[in-house]
Amino acid sequence: MADHSPDLSSRNPDWWRQAVIYQVYPRSFADADGDGLGDLRGVARRLDHLATLGVDALWLSPFYPSELADGGYDVIDPRGVDERLGTLDDFDALVAEAHRLGLKVVVDIVPNHTSHLHPWFEEALRAGPGSAARERYVFRPGRGAHGELPPTDWQSVFGGSAWRRVPDGEWYLHLFAPEQPDLNWDNEEVRADFRTTLRFWSDRGVDGFRVDVAHGLAKDLTEPLRDVGGIGATGEQALPLVAPGSHPYWDRDEVHEIYRDWRKIFDAYSPPRMAVAEAWVPGDRRALYARPDELGQAFNFEYLEAHWDAGELRDVITGSLATARTAGASATWVLSNHDVVRHASRLMLPPGTDPAAWLLADGAAPAVDAAAGLRRARAATLLMLALPGSAYLYQGEELGLPEVADLPTEVLQDPIWEQTGHVRKGRDGCRVPLPWTTTGPSYGFGPGASWLPQPASFAAYAVEAQTGAEGSTLELYRTALRLRRKLLAGETLTWTPDAPAGVLDFTRTEGWRSVTNLAAEPVPLPPGEVLLSSTPLPEGRMLPPDTTVWLA
Repeated sequence: MADHSPDLSSRNPDWWRQAVIYQVYPRSFADADGDGLGDLRGVARRLDHLATLGVDALWLSPFYPSELADGGYDVIDPRGVDERLGTLDDFDALVAEAHRLGLKVVVDIVPNHTSHLHPWFEEALRAGPGSAARERYVFRPGRGAHGELPPTDWQSVFGGSAWRRVPDGEWYLHLFAPEQPDLNWDNEEVRADFRTTLRFWSDRGVDGFRVDVAHGLAKDLTEPLRDVGGIGATGEQALPLVAPGSHPYWDRDEVHEIYRDWRKIFDAYSPPRMAVAEAWVPGDRRALYARPDELGQAFNFEYLEAHWDAGELRDVITGSLATARTAGASATWVLSNHDVVRHASRLMLPPGTDPAAWLLADGAAPAVDAAAGLRRARAATLLMLALPGSAYLYQGEELGLPEVADLPTEVLQDPIWEQTGHVRKGRDGCRVPLPWTTTGPSYGFGPGASWLPQPASFAAYAVEAQTGAEGSTLELYRTALRLRRKLLAGETLTWTPDAPAGVLDFTRTEGWRSVTNLAAEPVPLPPGEVLLSSTPLPEGRMLPPDTTVWLA
């Protein structure tokens, strides 16, 4: 079992400030009942893996009833469990087992939209224009002589118009898939229902919440609705030249009133429930979501999006730490998640490569050297785990899993594939179920096949293959997390002023030092006891390229 020191125990309400939180995508983690889909009982049975790994918490991606139009983020009932994934009793058992092992539990909530199968939306369709039921969503008449045109030019994140027409002629807003109608957060009934949801899960022992699309709830719905304009050749919609906080539907200033209201609920529990915002906004705007009287923490996507370049990464790290200090929060770091190409593959793409184009080419143009990608991914991970703040890990990265870029198009589940007219392949390649054993129909994921096919190469990455294997990526993660817990102190770092070009070199409190060589040639290794290295070190105290070392 993991060594959980007192500073991260339940006795400290700020346990999350420098925690390591492991994201579980339930449908791809472990399948207990053999239907090919991961489930809550499967997660519960594998929690010892997380405890042995040494993380502090697990974050469960949506497990709610869903049509799976968007991988579970189209929620039919935010206070239920999808019957294919289990029951509320299964959820309670999972939380109890996690807490027994010393793990916190964070759940995803999806407040920007519901499923089109949510009882509210079905009622809105039946009730018709002008009804109270439609006021929970964003319905509008169309433009044109017969209302045949969308109310505005707003675009869906998944491609195409963000409006869909219903049989009575009105249009509803969906900033994501058509099966995900946006809620109207000006409506008090919507706000009250989400307060109920937050209390519902908190009362069941949940320790925190990851807030999906946290920057999208508040919208300017005053008439006439404003067009945005600026649709580029790639289909991306440019932001209008307006003051920060006044975009028609992204990152509006009014959204912070919602989170200040939520904070009152979080703080009513002992210890207070933590929250982290998924807000795709610039750093100065992200700090607003992370304020102590709001969500308290926000994802830092600049680190994930940075190239493998020492200057760029140093700027991102310095800026992110400053942003967190401004908010009174701790920084967050993440390299992979359920929405992006896994970093073992992504970090090897040449500068300027569009990951979507690479996926469309089945990962063959350009070809990625898997061994070199894993080497770089291990170095990036040790660098991340040495930084002050919280690290969010994505399931399978501790195995060094690469992106499965060559999934056949006939098995793709992500709505992006269809909505973009087969221009973007989508996110299925990072959601392929985990390999636990070296044999079996799904490498131990379940007793039968898995909902997305696993490549034969997954056998070598399996937990079984790597456990106890000297130098394996899994053992590197276990060692790093054990050391991190012992070394962790303070929330600052000090850059080494005379570091060679292409090298990131900093010290943490008590003299813990992290050195990463991003240059093309080896560099001299600084003095000090080597605690851990992302790759074996050669004789002569030289630090090879694409290597991170921790020194005492």
